[in-house]
Amino acid sequence: MPTLNQYSVVVPAAGIGKRMQKDCPKQYLQIAGKTIIEHTLTNLLAHNQVKQVIVVLNPNDNLFAKLSIASHPNIKIVEGGQERCDSVLAGLKYLTDDEEWVVVHDAARPCLTKTDLTALLQLAEQGNSGGILATPVRDTMKRAVNIKVNKQNIIKKTESRENLWHALTPQFFKLALLKKALSAANEQNTVITDEASAIELLGEEVILVAGSASNIKITQPEDLLLAEFYLTQKKLNIKGDLTEV
Repeated sequence: MPTLNQYSVVVPAAGIGKRMQKDCPKQYLQIAGKTIIEHTLTNLLAHNQVKQVIVVLNPNDNLFAKLSIASHPNIKIVEGGQERCDSVLAGLKYLTDDEEWVVVHDAARPCLTKTDLTALLQLAEQGNSGGILATPVRDTMKRAVNIKVNKQNIIKKTESRENLWHALTPQFFKLALLKKALSAANEQNTVITDEASAIELLGEEVILVAGSASNIKITQPEDLLLAEFYLTQKKLNIKGDLTEV
């Protein structure tokens, strides 16, 4: 049986999660018996193609070190920056140049399945193009304009769902290319919300790998209940693929 390639994962976790309306960063909220970031890191470390996880923290973070997973030998800590781009770059710079590929995953996505991560990592065996996990848009999409007088959003038009996808993480690219893309975005003062958008700015190809809709990012308080539902199903071995994390 051939030996599988292993990869490093960068997890930016320096954000403060303002939209969660909580007193602590969202990655430290508890669901299904653990903090969100513990679920996320446990999933990653359990995959046989993950060799280490670089966790990028806020310089003032005093919570991560208190978690039991912080002492895991395959977890390394790096100090992050003000924006996501800065934090991911800090994580990439920790890695040595002999690493050809790198994975980036959101700290607030605790429901990643083993099957999805495996499918994404297969891109390295198929060619030189990196890619991201994504799900097709299912809902009717409306483009709106904001009326400043009364602060209401008014529909401007209905957009076609054809060829529209929700971008997820992990995202998987050549290390040197991603460093170049993020550095270029910083130099141009371009705000990026995921790594793929930086790669796109360079005109490089990004492949979409269909992933599970359960791989949600916790951004609003109501997301906590949905994530707990998925994680509880996984724990009880009720929901097929969710047991394979």
